[in-house]
Amino acid sequence: MTLRTILSFLALLILARILGKKQLGQLTFFHYITGISIGSIASQIAAVAETPFLDGLISLIWWCFLTFIITIITLKSKKARVLFDDKPTIVIQNGLILESALKKNRLHMDELTMMLREQAVFSVQDIQFAILETDGKLSVLHKTPVQSATKQDVKADVTPPIYLPTEVISDGQLIVENLVELELTVDWLNKKLKKKNVQNIKDVYFAQVQTNGSLYTVLKKKIINQFLNILYHYMYSLYTNS
Repeated sequence: MTLRTILSFLALLILARILGKKQLGQLTFFHYITGISIGSIASQIAAVAETPFLDGLISLIWWCFLTFIITIITLKSKKARVLFDDKPTIVIQNGLILESALKKNRLHMDELTMMLREQAVFSVQDIQFAILETDGKLSVLHKTPVQSATKQDVKADVTPPIYLPTEVISDGQLIVENLVELELTVDWLNKKLKKKNVQNIKDVYFAQVQTNGSLYTVLKKKIINQFLNILYHYMYSLYTNS
């Protein structure tokens, strides 16, 4: 049984990698259902001794293969995308709820208002458009008067960032590929660390390059001190309350 579990786990891991991030993200109802089915088949192989291992494995591979083929077809054909994934539906337009769209998607008002609250929207009147996406989530466009002000609106600095915030040190280990991707060097990193009085990369728990090219660092000793400080205050509170 242990061997069956290990083999089914490895097979599921490999097949999940082949299917890709879209399947793992369960972006549509189709991917949600296939994800559940694939997991169910894998658990059947691992947990039910009566299930022939080879037959179960073939079934798992075929299910993943068919899912992969459907994904390729939907990439090539818009009609196939609509058939398998459906298409987004406008449920609110210009502050008006489209009752026919709600009925078509079997969505009642309590569900709609809940989804709006999840988007921090409490008044339907403030909505220009609300679109029910193919993954069941709601996208909302507010009316212009209630939209948040942008940096351009308030004439703030809109200079694009130089770098994408990227981790370059984790638990004392240098992440060379991230430095290369940012077109930075180890020498540049060491100079930044020396300005912070850090002589050894191994003393750094976490370091991240910021958008403006500065370096954010957290030292290992600081982490330990923070933990000891929290522990001290916790023990002190227990002592004073006893």
